Amino acid sequence: MTERVIDLRSDTVTRPTPSMRRAMAEAEVGDDVLGEDPTINRLQERTAELLGKDAALFVPTGTMANQIAIGVHARPGDEVLCGATSHVYVWEGGGIARLWGATTRPIDGDAGLVRHEDLSDKIRPEDGHYARTRLVCLENTHNRGGGRVHPYDSVSQVTAWARSHGLATHLDGARLMNAVVATGIPARDWSRQFDTVSICFSKGLGAPIGSAFAGTKDAVKAGHRLRKVLGGGMRQAGIVAAAALHALDHHVERLAEDHENARILAAAVDEADGLSLESGPPETNLVWIAVAPPLGTAGDVAARLRAKGVLVSALGPQVLRACTHLDVTRADAERAAGVIRRLTRDAVSA
Repeated sequence: MTERVIDLRSDTVTRPTPSMRRAMAEAEVGDDVLGEDPTINRLQERTAELLGKDAALFVPTGTMANQIAIGVHARPGDEVLCGATSHVYVWEGGGIARLWGATTRPIDGDAGLVRHEDLSDKIRPEDGHYARTRLVCLENTHNRGGGRVHPYDSVSQVTAWARSHGLATHLDGARLMNAVVATGIPARDWSRQFDTVSICFSKGLGAPIGSAFAGTKDAVKAGHRLRKVLGGGMRQAGIVAAAALHALDHHVERLAEDHENARILAAAVDEADGLSLESGPPETNLVWIAVAPPLGTAGDVAARLRAKGVLVSALGPQVLRACTHLDVTRADAERAAGVIRRLTRDAVSA
């Protein structure tokens, strides 16, 4: 019998569990554009409470949640400070410029994590020749930083500095619950430091669709208008909001399993000739892998792994990413680790 494929490309590839599907099928729905979908309303209230914010807005994607935040805070000609490898800068289609006419000042930071010392001299002078520095965006956990948790004290220093200079702050918390489980620090403690926060239900939490944008009532009201402009107004979308509610009820604590499975993969990478952990030992569910040229390119290694039933993402000429999630069991992680060890051993000895 053919062994099933182990898909480590992303934590967005999960399928709804049977119990999640039942929750979706039984969801009470209404027209959300009119504010009449009771399941979405419950999700928004639950999310606001989780994040310690006044209100929250359900949106289709994490990118939309982040772009709404930028649109709420920034005006044409304003400048956004964010990590040089942050999702809002690298992987959202240039939306900051295209949608809002704002400019971006990317900060290198510590492997993607922007610290207070990286920002202390980055505010533009109050002079008509310059863009107006307006917004600081952080990402936690940081995807391109190896799924690292941005240390709480460092986040506090950045947001306190921003407030002292009259800057707005936004947290891209797509994988915030991974940070919560990894550290034991509640989501509201992470998010209370920011003016606005996004959170994703379709990554580690395993829902098929959906994110949320949270902040003050005025920020969410403004965000509601921008959601409409971006085409994010949904009708009887309580069907997918029910999946997000189910995920919050059942899929948060189990993120610890994903973190442990990532460590199993990382141990195999660490032992494999020609591969190394680009960002060090994983703190959450992401394993970023550097491929040495004797093994070929990242695409070459990904193709060889695919032939053995293990899917990973080639995200650079010599960089791979493996991501554990709801649909990857411990046995899957151990089998994938074995494939990695054998494949690299065979490639080096050939």
